[in-house]
Amino acid sequence: MAEVTIKHLATMLDIPADKLLAQLAEAGMHFKGPDQAVSSTEKMKLLGFLRRAHGKAEDASETITAPTHVTLSRRKVSEIKVSSGSGRAATSKTVAVEVRAKRTYVKRSVIADESAVDSEREDAIRKLRESQQERDQQQAQLVESDRRRAEEVERQHAEEEARKQAEIVAQMQAQQAAQDAVRASEGKAESPPAETTAATGEARAHPPRERAKTDKPARAPEAPHRHRIPDRGSHRAPASGDGDAGRFTGGGELHLTEAERARRAGRRKPGKSKPEAGRAVAGQHAFSKPTAPVVREVAIGDSIVVADLAQKLAVKGADVVKALFKMGVMATINQGIDHDTAVLVVEELGHQAVRATENDAETKLVAQAEAVGERVPRPPVVTIMGHVDHGKTSLLDYIRRTKVAAGEAGGITQHIGAYHVETGKGVVTFLDTPGHAAFTAMRARGARLTDIVVLVVAADDGVMPQTVEAVQHARAAKVPLIIAVNKMDKPDANPDNVKQGLVQHEVVPEEWGGDTQFVPVSAKTGEGVDALLDAISVQAEVMELRAVADGRASGVVVESSLDKGRGPVATVLVQSGLLTRGDYVVCGTQYGRVRALFDEAGLQVASAGPSIPVQMLGLSGVPEAGDDLAVVADERLAKDVAQQREQKRRETRLVRSGNRLEDLMAQMGQNEGQQQTLNIVVKTDVQGSVEALRDALGKIGNDQVKVNVIASGVGGITESDATLAAASKALLIGFNVRADASARKVVEANGLDLRYFSIIYDVIDQVTQAASGLLGNEVREEIIGVAQVRDVFRSSKFGAVAGCMVIEGSVRRNKPIRVLRDNTVVFQGELESLRRFKEAVEEVRSGMECGIAVKQYNDVRAGDQIECFERIEVKRTL
Repeated sequence: MAEVTIKHLATMLDIPADKLLAQLAEAGMHFKGPDQAVSSTEKMKLLGFLRRAHGKAEDASETITAPTHVTLSRRKVSEIKVSSGSGRAATSKTVAVEVRAKRTYVKRSVIADESAVDSEREDAIRKLRESQQERDQQQAQLVESDRRRAEEVERQHAEEEARKQAEIVAQMQAQQAAQDAVRASEGKAESPPAETTAATGEARAHPPRERAKTDKPARAPEAPHRHRIPDRGSHRAPASGDGDAGRFTGGGELHLTEAERARRAGRRKPGKSKPEAGRAVAGQHAFSKPTAPVVREVAIGDSIVVADLAQKLAVKGADVVKALFKMGVMATINQGIDHDTAVLVVEELGHQAVRATENDAETKLVAQAEAVGERVPRPPVVTIMGHVDHGKTSLLDYIRRTKVAAGEAGGITQHIGAYHVETGKGVVTFLDTPGHAAFTAMRARGARLTDIVVLVVAADDGVMPQTVEAVQHARAAKVPLIIAVNKMDKPDANPDNVKQGLVQHEVVPEEWGGDTQFVPVSAKTGEGVDALLDAISVQAEVMELRAVADGRASGVVVESSLDKGRGPVATVLVQSGLLTRGDYVVCGTQYGRVRALFDEAGLQVASAGPSIPVQMLGLSGVPEAGDDLAVVADERLAKDVAQQREQKRRETRLVRSGNRLEDLMAQMGQNEGQQQTLNIVVKTDVQGSVEALRDALGKIGNDQVKVNVIASGVGGITESDATLAAASKALLIGFNVRADASARKVVEANGLDLRYFSIIYDVIDQVTQAASGLLGNEVREEIIGVAQVRDVFRSSKFGAVAGCMVIEGSVRRNKPIRVLRDNTVVFQGELESLRRFKEAVEEVRSGMECGIAVKQYNDVRAGDQIECFERIEVKRTL
């Protein structure tokens, strides 16, 4: 048998020869090279060593005696007949076919060992590859850091040299200009040298960066002791004949000192352009990772939204929410937090919080809004106030000679009306406010806008709750009062009763030693109207009302609405200045340009002065009633002011007081009582009605049920309003408005409850009834009769039978009873038997005797009372 070398054996085992040599050496057999022969004994010894190393056998003898492979050979011989030719000449031959098969079977343990060896080999290869990749990555990071440091050094030197070159060029230009000035002053006619002129012209025509393109290309500067970074530009290598090409006159040579650079720069001729110093670092960014934490100053106002605070801090919103949660504040990313909470969050995240200064746009608005000019007398603004149905609008109607009161729904005023009237005593502006209890906010707003309050009190009705409320509003606004005692034409009029009622509220007439004028009037006959106008004129003269008639106007929004054809309409009262068509205005969070002005009669006017109310068109949206009106210089300022106000209003609205953990727990405890909620969507014709309905409906309810106005607005009921009502199962209310076709389809498809109203107290009454319906019915017990026990008898069938006298009401057989002893309930159950003269009856009335057997109770005693009652359901109300 031929000898087997180590190299041949390694090829058969499919492993490197070096590894096989190492394994033989570990087994105690040392060979000199792969060409040396290995015997069968040595191979068996190696196999035993490998088995022991992997824990498969204790000694080599077990490995030798236990075969791992079994080969089976099979041989099968058969015969087949093959025919050749055709016809009579056909012959057949017999061919022997031998089939040999050889199969080798291997032990499962050997296969497992081989697979384990293969897996170990693959793990070793994978670890080698991972270690190699880590080394490659570390090498790449080192190379990248070296390249960045080299680029940074090059950039700094290039910037320094560019700055010095710019200074040298500026000095040369200044010297040239001085020389030209000297020549001009001396009157020299000769022209400057051509070389200097050309150089100066070239220096002026080309800035340093442009002139560098015409010079010879220079090599990119190299940092000392660093690998050279090739330039990204398209620089060519200098020609051999260029003497100055290999020498950098800018910041390219890092080994030059500052003195050497200055000397070379001063030696260069003025007309010669210099190479651009910053070209070597073209296209490279100058970003460097900060070495210390960045501390920011964050400006915070009264409130701020969590998302805006995260943006100012340059952190994720989740980090701010997490910091708030650690402080015990439950807030989402879209909620607002107050100033103190925001400061704590900013300091917690390692930054510094500062107080936000006033908005620049607001400051500019205040500076522009200051009225400058001569102050001239202006008409007084008079507000008519009083209790509902005391004749406020009728009195104003007589003054205006119109029929306003007859056209109002229910004969009451639903919103503020503003009119200016030409009287014999001059121009007077009147504001007519509602008298219903729900319009408290309107009356308060009217008192703030006015100069004089005329309080109308019916002589036959006297002082009423809204009368007292109007007095309080006038005092809060520090406005003088004039009392108009109306309905003097009625036979039961009693003005002294009015005076006595107002004296209790410290409103004393002049004839009683006070300072308040009382004028008896009649809105129906016109009696005393001239005296009332005289009293208004006298009061206005005493107050010396003045305002600037020219310049930019300012005023207040009295009422606002959304007109389908004209858009947002605002009724404004000009307080100073002149409001003209085409002015840029800002009203609260809305802005725009005045497109048209209308007076109270619907006629278009060109301008409006102080104390004149007008309707204004052209705003971007419907302003809130009571917002300030200001005319600004341009549309940009108006838009900035409106946006800043809207942002501040949104932040203030998003701040919730109940966003702490203890507040949430308190709310969870309140919800255990299953409080019912009636959701309502309200749409009205004007903004003032929205305020009145929202306040009035919000007061309806108790501990068991509450009314929640989930949405309110001005204008008709749209599809979005109906969809919101369907989603929240709300009641739709239209106050002087109607639903469009798409909204009606949604209402019909979802079966919503849509109701139209034109009088406010009808709304309040029906919502109160609907809220009462949520309370359900209450079960009450009503006593229908009482029987006194006189004696007790024993019966074998019924047990104890009480002989009673009915002393109150009647005792009925099928009703529940209570047994009272010393006015204390000792048993509650039902009757088993009710008899009168041994006959079973259904009812025994007062004054009659009867026998009563109580079911499952035999301890009835003489002197007890048997109380008969019934349970009835009563509808609960608010």
